[in-house]
Amino acid sequence: MNISSKTVLITGGGSGIGFETANLLSAKGNKVILVGRTESKVKAAAEALPNAVAIRCDITNESDVQDLIKTVSQEHPELSVLINNAGHAFAYTHAENAGAFDKATAEFATNYFALLRLTEGFLPLLKAQPEAAIVNVTSIVAFTPSVRLPSYSDSKAAVRSYTLSLRHTLARDTAIKVFEVMPPLVNTEFSKEIGGEQNGIPPIEVAQGLIKGIEQDEFEIKIGQTADFRKFYLTAPQDAFNMMNQE
Repeated sequence: MNISSKTVLITGGGSGIGFETANLLSAKGNKVILVGRTESKVKAAAEALPNAVAIRCDITNESDVQDLIKTVSQEHPELSVLINNAGHAFAYTHAENAGAFDKATAEFATNYFALLRLTEGFLPLLKAQPEAAIVNVTSIVAFTPSVRLPSYSDSKAAVRSYTLSLRHTLARDTAIKVFEVMPPLVNTEFSKEIGGEQNGIPPIEVAQGLIKGIEQDEFEIKIGQTADFRKFYLTAPQDAFNMMNQE
């Protein structure tokens, strides 16, 4: 798929993977719409890039999302790429006082349910384009869970399942391509408490892989060690789980 001279919306665009992706896409002649919950952060990100627009939106808030869809439909009707990148995670392990229900509810609100609402809301715009794409960022833990990120892993597995169904359905009668990006641990603010600063790959590597995968119509974009880990998981799932969760 050609990924230049297009209009691209990126959730979680103010930092990390989202910002690095926006930077590369902007350099390729795309207009990028950066969406984030914190207005100051997303505005600063957009000001640092040519041909970028910032829109503050809490994607877990239905009213905010409806306003976002309305604004983009009116001001950027040529939108042709939606990158669902925003994420939320808690580092914890299951125990009697872990608060798993509340943590999982918050994670699924951002990682899964908001993604569903955004995708459905933007489908009319995407269907109107001669070439369009939806890009869902999942994770290596979509294959086998990290016990330190249990409900985050659940949410990413849910997004992977949704992505497979969505790709199959939209391929029947639309020009929309559906991609899944599966990074390992990434060094971002998001991942500091789970060792991302020490053990994560740079977010620019994910951004580069994401764009290369779209350009090559690689619908499952496995970043870094994810490709080898997936092969291992398919042949020895318990060993893969043990590797993911080794102390």
